Amino acid sequence: MTVSRPADHFERLYHSNPDPWGFKTSIYEQTKYQQTLAALGERRFVSGLEVGCSIGVLTQMLGTRCERLLGLDIVAAPLQEARCRCSGQSHVRFEQMQVPEAWPEGRFDLIIFSEVLYFLSSADIHRCADRVRSSLLPDAMIVLVNWLGQTEDPTPGHEAAEHFVRATSGTLAIVRQSHHPKYRLDVLRA
Repeated sequence: MTVSRPADHFERLYHSNPDPWGFKTSIYEQTKYQQTLAALGERRFVSGLEVGCSIGVLTQMLGTRCERLLGLDIVAAPLQEARCRCSGQSHVRFEQMQVPEAWPEGRFDLIIFSEVLYFLSSADIHRCADRVRSSLLPDAMIVLVNWLGQTEDPTPGHEAAEHFVRATSGTLAIVRQSHHPKYRLDVLRA
């Protein structure tokens, strides 16, 4: 049985490199962030949640669109940099939390899973879907971004997105899907 990546996997990554995926410098990451923001349209949000916020590069951008925004990460190391990066945005806060075992209190009209779901087992993706369904504000938007390349991670990106979409059908509807050479982007709406 496949299991989700444990916290110590990410602790090792951040110990060897404080920006292991090049969030600050990668053209791929910057382009993906712009596509993610564009998928939201011009809408502003009351309460946003970013699962797997890492060092807060996307969080800082999302902070301009949300009245309140919570960034979560499984390990503490990247959250220090995320807090510094977003220090000028008092409405943005961060918590260390391992999803789906833990889930924040409150309801959200924006939930972002940007390159996170494939680190989870299919069972944990379904548990995330349950958590999401129970914490939605009316007309909420959920954005999934999944890398499509080969990895050693528990669930391939395309499969991770499909698990989540199937697990939330009836509650969430797909309003936009786009496939890029290296990733897919799905926008679902309550």
